[in-house]
Amino acid sequence: MLQTKDHKKQKLEYIARLYYEQNKTQEEIAAAMNISRPLVSRYLAEARKVGIVEFRIHSADQSANLLLTKLRKQFGLKSGILVPDAEDDHTLNRNLALGTIRCIKQKGGGRVGIGWGHFIGTLVEVIEEGVAEDSLITDICPLLGNSGILIRNYHSNENVRIIAQHAAATPHYLHVPAFVETQQDLDLLKQTEFYKAVYKEWENLDIVIVNIGNHPSTPDFATVARYGDLLVKHKAVGRLIAYYFNEDGEIIKSDSDYAIQIPISLLKKCTNVIGVCSANVGWRSFLGALRTGLFTDFIVKEKLAEEILKTI
Repeated sequence: MLQTKDHKKQKLEYIARLYYEQNKTQEEIAAAMNISRPLVSRYLAEARKVGIVEFRIHSADQSANLLLTKLRKQFGLKSGILVPDAEDDHTLNRNLALGTIRCIKQKGGGRVGIGWGHFIGTLVEVIEEGVAEDSLITDICPLLGNSGILIRNYHSNENVRIIAQHAAATPHYLHVPAFVETQQDLDLLKQTEFYKAVYKEWENLDIVIVNIGNHPSTPDFATVARYGDLLVKHKAVGRLIAYYFNEDGEIIKSDSDYAIQIPISLLKKCTNVIGVCSANVGWRSFLGALRTGLFTDFIVKEKLAEEILKTI
């Protein structure tokens, strides 16, 4: 019996090292060990439960507190969390995800909306490991429709389903694509019951989690179709949900943008809009995001906050 327990512990440690130290994805570990990805997720959760893996967010020191105070005053923010640099981007993004869950708890949970992107995928992975059981999330919904991209990070409904399952929350799905080709298509989808139901959720959100991203040097086909050369003309520096903005914080608009996502007007009404900059986000993207005036809170790495204060 003892040998069985030792073998199980060794297996948990092995999987944890692959995931946390070697940055293997759950899919890669599952393929290598000939097991399912959900089973890998359960093993990681168990590794945390028995103490093989421990998560920590270090308290901000005096200089970090000073950074927070300056940023909050400069941009009229409620609060922020600064995360120290880590040995690699994967670990840093995980720590940012833990900071996000901590922020949700501090704000009392409730109805939460999430965007999409690489960081949201990391947040979902962390939640799968059991760290959101006491997050107080009661309802979870997507902030935009689903993408045709194969990467799970952009499958809004799937991310909502996973978070709801692990946070014991009620999921609300948006069964429409994120982008359509014509105004007529957009108008028709907005008349569906799926859209109307989620729109009501958007009107009553307590917390919005938005991944702030860089403006890609080479926009994808969908982005070009929506904006043409407007992003270049208006000097876009970043993205939030599926909106683009410039360094002055102006949301760039296009007559051919037929995206299905939460309206800016509803974002402005939400009590808590938390912006998270993943490991690779540059200071111009963060600065432009802050200048939009949409965000009430932020979660970023310390160095990014330092860079911002040097430039303003």
